[in-house]
Amino acid sequence: MEIIISSNADKPIYEQITSQIKAMIMSGELQTGDPIPSMRSLAKTIHVSVITVQKAYEDLARDGFIETTIGRGSFVAAQNKEFIREEQQKQIEKHLIKAVDSAKCNGIKLEKLTELLSIFYLDEGEE
Repeated sequence: MEIIISSNADKPIYEQITSQIKAMIMSGELQTGDPIPSMRSLAKTIHVSVITVQKAYEDLARDGFIETTIGRGSFVAAQNKEFIREEQQKQIEKHLIKAVDSAKCNGIKLEKLTELLSIFYLDEGEE
């Protein structure tokens, strides 16, 4: 499991860890029951405080992505498809909000934005 931390990112380090592990789980790179590194091990690997990793793991557990058992470690929690779909939709919404904000700032009308979205959505296999 590779986590890349950027000191130049807008997000705090614990959020960078959280979002990367969530992405690995949602993409299927990490499967239900897969172990994730101990807090101490991950902190050492990515050169951050154990407290930072602890905050990330607490957020992941709260959101239902991982389960931690004292003495056994942390593992990817069983996910239901509806939960994953909801998380993916949240990510898409974030990107769409950025696109809408950019369009508004640049005077692009809703009709044009909708047309562009339709083109990109329907243009399968071009890339």
